Amino acid sequence: MDSELRDACQNLTERILYLKDSLDYDVKQEELKSINAKMAAPGFWDNQEKAQKQVTELSRLKALLNPLDELIAGAEDLEVLLEFAEDEETPETVTEIQQTVERLTATLSTVELQTMLGKPEDALNAYVTIQAGEGGTDAADWAEMLLRMYMRWAENRGFGLELYERTDGEEAGIRHATLLIKGDYAYGYLKGESGNHRLVRMSPFNSAGKRQTAFAAVDVTPEIDDELDIEIDWDKDVNEDTMRAGGAGGQHVNKTESAVRLTHLATGVVVRCQNERSQHQNRAAARKMLLAKLYQLEIEKREAEVASRRGEKSKIGFGGETIRNYVLQPEQFVKDTRSELKTANPLTVLEGELDPFLEAYLKWALEHSDQGQ
Repeated sequence: MDSELRDACQNLTERILYLKDSLDYDVKQEELKSINAKMAAPGFWDNQEKAQKQVTELSRLKALLNPLDELIAGAEDLEVLLEFAEDEETPETVTEIQQTVERLTATLSTVELQTMLGKPEDALNAYVTIQAGEGGTDAADWAEMLLRMYMRWAENRGFGLELYERTDGEEAGIRHATLLIKGDYAYGYLKGESGNHRLVRMSPFNSAGKRQTAFAAVDVTPEIDDELDIEIDWDKDVNEDTMRAGGAGGQHVNKTESAVRLTHLATGVVVRCQNERSQHQNRAAARKMLLAKLYQLEIEKREAEVASRRGEKSKIGFGGETIRNYVLQPEQFVKDTRSELKTANPLTVLEGELDPFLEAYLKWALEHSDQGQ
């Protein structure tokens, strides 16, 4: 067996052992046993809300520990295979070692990525708000393309979706929309999407067929727990407007003032909700969204690099921070301005194949966080 393969085995084993220690594997195993014991006890389901939180925590622990168990067992198998190779090296043994290394490396990369999502809010659902920027009708069309991209990404992962509000553009596309993506670590994966997204293409809305640049801003916020202590006086601190819901379909659309818009006076944060049937339901959903955005602002105050990033994108369009370029003509590529990741197939990205960019951002953010310490 060549030295390169032997070094790969040693490096892989060291990474697995380091990951086991850094994740407090033994502690999490005890937490798993504790939750299982609680679930087996009489009366566990008497308090449905409390029980559901335990079930959710159990699911997250299993999602982390199951692949980690596989890695630990795989490292032990690899050690045995290496001993066999030392005693009697055969082509079959070497091939099995190579296949084991490849399999464990893929699993390890997935678990290492999940460890980058270690902040409490990373595990939460995510509000994704999209707003058309500079570029006229092209910007509105571009905003709708982004909305579809995130919906496809969520569907590909089996995540739940709720469209909280959508305001259509005058000719095509949307002026803004808010989507709730429901799934484990939805916010953690999507948090790097906040910023300006720039599209370059031959405009279908330009009779001369000229190349057009359009911008849309994306804002990602965690759906926080109602129990978080955020003080707000809804009568004094927030301005509420009601209006008829826009968009197509539904017997209540454009007939009753069921849509609700809330403006937080101190910060200028605005949220809208029109997807529910009643004004009361929309108000409740909008208040929850507003609390989430205020919580996000508190996160940004504690994290200087995030606050800086959010400040740069405060202007939607030219002059704000563009985090990703999507070029459809004359060239074809998508390039992230932070991680420098580039792909020559923008259509697959727009169909929801976002994972390479999401993972590249998380790795980039982790590296820059380490450098800043």
